[in-house]
Formats: sequence, C-alpha cells, structure tokens
Amino acid sequence: MSSDVAGLHPQVLAIRERIRRDKVPHLTTLTIQQARAADLAAVVAGAGNGEPVADVTETTIPGPAAGLRLRVYRPAGTGPWPVLVYFFGGGWSLGTLDTCDAICRMLTNAARCVTVSVGYRLAPEHKFPAAVEDCYAGTAWAAAHAAELGGDPARLAVGGDSSGGNLAAAVALMARERGGPAITHQLLVYPNTDYLADTPSMRDISDTYFFNPASVRWYWGLYLATPEDGANPLASPLRADDLTGLPAATVITAEYDPLRDEGELYAKKLAAAGVPAEVIRYDGMIHGFFTMVGTLDTARTAVLDAAERLRRALAVALPRRPCRRHPWPAGIAGHRFRLRVGQQRRVEARRLPEGTAATCPDRQRYRRPPVAAPRPIAANSGPRPPYRVRPGMAGGAKGVRSRYR
Repeated sequence: MSSDVAGLHPQVLAIRERIRRDKVPHLTTLTIQQARAADLAAVVAGAGNGEPVADVTETTIPGPAAGLRLRVYRPAGTGPWPVLVYFFGGGWSLGTLDTCDAICRMLTNAARCVTVSVGYRLAPEHKFPAAVEDCYAGTAWAAAHAAELGGDPARLAVGGDSSGGNLAAAVALMARERGGPAITHQLLVYPNTDYLADTPSMRDISDTYFFNPASVRWYWGLYLATPEDGANPLASPLRADDLTGLPAATVITAEYDPLRDEGELYAKKLAAAGVPAEVIRYDGMIHGFFTMVGTLDTARTAVLDAAERLRRALAVALPRRPCRRHPWPAGIAGHRFRLRVGQQRRVEARRLPEGTAATCPDRQRYRRPPVAAPRPIAANSGPRPPYRVRPGMAGGAKGVRSRYR
C-alpha cells in the first residue's frame, strides 16, 4: 500500500477498494449532467436514511435572478429556536437540496435549531458570483422571516461543506459589508478558501480515487468566469484584507484532503484578526467524509461535534461588536480568551448578579475564571486532559485532539 493512503481509516479504505474494483469513473471525466447525477447518487447512498424531524417544508422566494428554492427543517418542541442557514457542497456546479438533506436533519435534531437549506444556482450555467448572491439572499430571508419559522433572528448561523463552506464564509463577509443580517457563528466544513492555494496538502494529497488537486482545478474552472475572479475575497476568503468583525467560526478539516491546509489557514487568519476560531481535524478522513453519515462512523461523530459547537455558540446571543454605545446585555459579561496559535479560541459568557451593569469587554479588563487543576492520571492510561480521542478511529488509537471543557 502506498504511503499516501496508508493512514486512511479502514472504512475509508473499504470505499477506496470498492471504487477501484467497480472501476467507478472520476467525476472530472464525465459531462456536467453525468457528473451531477453520479455525485447525487453517491452522496445519497453514503448518507443512508435521513433522521426524521418534526417538520420539513419547501418554499420558493424571490432571488437575485429568479425564484430561489429553500427547504426548512424544524425540530420537535417549542421554539423560538436558533436558525442555521446551510449551503450544500459540490464544487459550485454539482449538488441539490437533497445533497445535504441527511446533514440538515442531523444538525436540526442535534443542535436544536431551525435549518434552512438554500438551493443556489450552479455553475457553469451561472458563474461567480451568482451562487454567493443567492446564498446571501437566502440568509437575509431566513433572518427576516425567522419568527414565522419558529426561529430567533438574534441567533443566526451559516454553514456548509466544501464549496458550501466557501459560500458560508463569503456570506459572512457580505453580511459584514452590507450591514446585516447579524450572524453569530459560521460552520465551515473543509472549505475552499483560496483559488491559488499552493499548500503542502494541495501538493501531497493526490490519490486519484478520491477528491484531488485535479478535482479542485476542474471545479474552479467551472465556477469562475475569469481567473481574475479568483482574487475576489467572495471567491477566495483567505485573500480578504480584513477579517475583523466576522462571526466566530468552527472549521472542520480532514487529514487526507487537498483543502485541509487552506481551511486551517483561514481559521488562523480569523484568529489573528481577533475572531474566535476553532479547528477540528479528523485523522484518516478524506474530503467529503462529512456527508457520509450512513457509511462512516467518524462522519456521524463529526456532525454531532459540529452540532455541539452550534448549540454552544447559539445558546446565548451576544452583541457581535460590543462597545460603549452597545453594551453587553444586563447580567452578561464577555471573556475573550486568546490562546496560542493552534489552540481553541472562543468567547464565553458568565452571569453577573441581577442588576449589575456590564459594559464592553474591550473597554475593561477581566480576570480569567479559575481553572480546576487536572486530575492525576496513571502512566500509560491514554490521552491526557484537556484532550480526548475521537471514537471510530483505526484501532482506537488515532484521533483528533482538540481543546474542550
């Protein structure tokens, strides 16, 4: 076995062997219509049977160019719920609302949120920035109609996988520039962030049976009208000059993904701009694993981890850029933790005594809350706190380490 696939998870290796045995053609060798049909069939098969949710409805809203299809998922119980606007992946040229159906159902149940999936226009029929404009329109509509959907417009998040993660990052940039809607969190699952990425993962991960650098070039070629469009931050968020004021981010990456490094570089750049950003990398995984919840144990773990981050981020709605004119709500004070590069950055909130005034944390200095000393651990007893090993990894020994409390 070659060294570039030796570390793949056994379940991923089984998928690779099936592709090799059945001589499944690579999507880049097909016509766009054939690629769309093959991609949807593969995604639906990998996702398995979707979880039941309390309610699923579809609607069409006025879009930038034509009617824009939305699918709305609601959890059981009584709201108002947080709202997640989700964008499916597929290189901006493949995919439908069914592509992310299983993911949206899981996130709706696990994160306890209303999920709105946006059926944006696809390339090459509709080049950049058509998809970005559609996704922004869908997000603005979801914010404006959140109450009708049983949601809370003050707790709004965007998310997506692959090109959908790219679109989520672009929508966050557009919302900041256009003055709304206010977005609390962005979930970016192995996103494209740089058209001209020349990273170690882009150079080294080249297995022809899976998503590889040739796939990346093919998708970009379908999406962009001209190479110059690739320098636009709405196409390449990593090339944005200013990332301040953006919503906090959870960035999920896969070890064997050409897009791994650019996703992690974007999280690093967000953190450098003062935006709380957390990276979770899953060992042994490939690009696209997040949607394979019916096939890969780690995919289900990753979706549930993403839901946990969303649930935590959307539990308390805090002002995005508090200042003297816009203080924190009474009884809430913010703590900004700035840890070293590679560690988790996040904003937490704590309750103050009733009636206590709380002003902008950028104008005050707070002490960190005390952290309990770690419990002693016997030698050779496994990973030490505050790290944990993700389940479902080869032999139970490999996993992703991320800070948690």
